[in-house]
Amino acid sequence: MPGGGFCKLPNGSVVVALSLPSPAADGSTVRVLVHAANRARALTRLRNLGLRAVYLRGNAQPPTPDEITAVLHHPDGLLWRRNPERDEELWHPIRTLLGRPRPVY
Repeated sequence: MPGGGFCKLPNGSVVVALSLPSPAADGSTVRVLVHAANRARALTRLRNLGLRAVYLRGNAQPPTPDEITAVLHHPDGLLWRRNPERDEELWHPIRTLLGRPRPVY
């Protein structure tokens, strides 16, 4: 069920939502949300994190209003959730999916 889509916001920025195969290789998917200035920048943000083979073809699964709200209220603008169909699961920062440590300030 990999796929994705985008939504252009009134301020000109976009929210891109992608359903990708889970890194756990268990046949499940993860839903990734990215807020960026444009679609190309959103995909570049993911590629810079190591997700090299990420492409957005079409707009079959655009982000829902709840997904847009979630990503806009997160400081990083990058979220993921394991089961896109289950609304009970909370959104997680992208660093928890990729195993990156939290920066210390």
